[in-house]
Amino acid sequence: MQLEKIHHIAIICSDYPKSKQFYVEILGFKIEQEIYREERQSYKLDLSLNGHYLLELFSFPNPPKRVTNPEATGLRHIAFGVKDIEKEVRFLNANNIPTEPIRIDEYTHRKFTFFSDPDNLPIEIYEME
Repeated sequence: MQLEKIHHIAIICSDYPKSKQFYVEILGFKIEQEIYREERQSYKLDLSLNGHYLLELFSFPNPPKRVTNPEATGLRHIAFGVKDIEKEVRFLNANNIPTEPIRIDEYTHRKFTFFSDPDNLPIEIYEME
């Protein structure tokens, strides 16, 4: 098997308009396609970042709650690289999105922090070179 890259990450949200606003207006994703699937009572929103298709945002009626402990089995978090972590933290905080204190990766010595999407999905931003 030869995997080439991550094609997309799928996220199920509980409040579609709120999550759509968060990923598009706060995180800056671009809407590529939005489909309402009547038979499933579900939206599917295809989102890209810097020209790369990356996320599918789904809505379903009454999805079960996510286990929020980051050490639970399954997807731990998603992470995005940023150039200036302090600037991004100020932006998030100005938009009423709390962030954890900025930490330093003990191996790479890069700054990183976490915040949550509207459904408490943990998201990391990691300062790149």
